[in-house]
Amino acid sequence: MNKPFDHSHAAHCETGVTSALLRHHQLDISEPMVFGLASGLAYAYLPMIKINSLPLISYRMPPRMIIKIFSRRVDGLTINFEKFRNPKDGLRRLNEKLDQGEVVGLQTSVFFLPYFPPDMRFHFNAHNLLIYGREGDTYQISDPVFSHVVEVREKDLQKARFAKGALAPKGMMYYLDSIPEKIDYEYLIPKAIRFTAKMNSRKNPLPISGVRGMHRVANKIKKLKNEDPRYARLFLGQIVRMQEEIGTGGAGFRYMFAAFLQEAGEILGNEELNEEAHAAMAIGDEWREFALLAARMNKQRGDQGFGDIADKLREVAGLEEGMYKRLVDIGK
Repeated sequence: MNKPFDHSHAAHCETGVTSALLRHHQLDISEPMVFGLASGLAYAYLPMIKINSLPLISYRMPPRMIIKIFSRRVDGLTINFEKFRNPKDGLRRLNEKLDQGEVVGLQTSVFFLPYFPPDMRFHFNAHNLLIYGREGDTYQISDPVFSHVVEVREKDLQKARFAKGALAPKGMMYYLDSIPEKIDYEYLIPKAIRFTAKMNSRKNPLPISGVRGMHRVANKIKKLKNEDPRYARLFLGQIVRMQEEIGTGGAGFRYMFAAFLQEAGEILGNEELNEEAHAAMAIGDEWREFALLAARMNKQRGDQGFGDIADKLREVAGLEEGMYKRLVDIGK
């Protein structure tokens, strides 16, 4: 008899799915710990990738990378990933694994999942969920961003799995093949912290990434005063949406990183990590303040200008830069 699946609500789809999949296989790892060990915290301004015809701004590692980095870092953990050119092949393989009693993770498009309220559906192709069973052409789904399990018909699931556009899922599915008896936290936590801090610091050579990416967006915001007013409003609206409405956004990921640092500090007995957890929480609050300023200007409320919003983003970038410098030293 297969082990019943225990659904749980999570802050973010990819980390929530990974944590739930591990728990189902008797490896109890929290969602923040998954996020932290995978060095999920990031920032990137990607004008070459468009979401609703506007540049993608990301506050985390790219889709799929959290699961993949986590699986590579943890010795003894194997997660198999499969993609398909033919939707029929993808469906047949999914059914095969489910009939074997596997719980299967999928990358999907939010737009084609009918259990999402209409005003929450948009063309975002990197939403993760778990399928734990099926009855005929109806699939039983644990979507971590919902408080309860849901169901989806085969035709809708196929549309969601094989949606076109940016970050197209190509039917990607994944499942656990092997798990370790325990995790070497004393080795992995400092390694993950160092990687996260260095990746987001000014030493990262990519001008669109980390602290350097934040300053690049701040410069872009300041120049919006010279752009078409409609485009300027859309750009600010995109910033707010990418930060506050998609996944856990900028502030939410900083809060999750804070939870990771706090848990890491308890495991390692390191009070400095607990202090940095408080710093990360405060940075999350500042991201929320930045989003509020951008939203007010987007709706033409208040007396702030583009320069004020740009200065706020630079202030947040400075706070993050300070935290990363301290974390590099702690992680040594």
